[in-house]
Amino acid sequence: MMRNGTRPRESSALTNDQVRELLPHRWPMLLLDRVEKIDAGVSGVAIKNVTGTELWFQGHFPEEAVLPGVVVIEAMAQLSGVIFSLAGSSRISYLAGVRSMRFRRPIVPGDQIVLSARRTAGGAGFCEFKVEAKVDGQVAAEGSLTIADPSSSLGRA
Repeated sequence: MMRNGTRPRESSALTNDQVRELLPHRWPMLLLDRVEKIDAGVSGVAIKNVTGTELWFQGHFPEEAVLPGVVVIEAMAQLSGVIFSLAGSSRISYLAGVRSMRFRRPIVPGDQIVLSARRTAGGAGFCEFKVEAKVDGQVAAEGSLTIADPSSSLGRA
């Protein structure tokens, strides 16, 4: 639900301001630049533009900048969190699991990552998502993530 009381309709897009309404993350950890398409509670597609000024490139790696895999996973988790939030979970959800994640190619400054997430299982307290990150139409990373709602008794460890 957006601040104005509306819920994005199927296949609608979200601006960066609308993404910030749904996620608690802020710079430097807000990784989604925009959401291109969202089907609340089911699936979504988002964009992350990779710039050479991002703080992780200072040390990963100074001579040959490569976006750390954990940052790619976090971007996919944020998209999954937006989808989960629009299904009625709380604003803050936690990454509870990473399964069978594979990295197929490096992501470097100047790349635009097209992220996708589709819910494959779950209920009120948690959801599992099939996630993918593509650059120039090529799969850069893919796997499954579990997102938990900490306000739900099912989402508590």
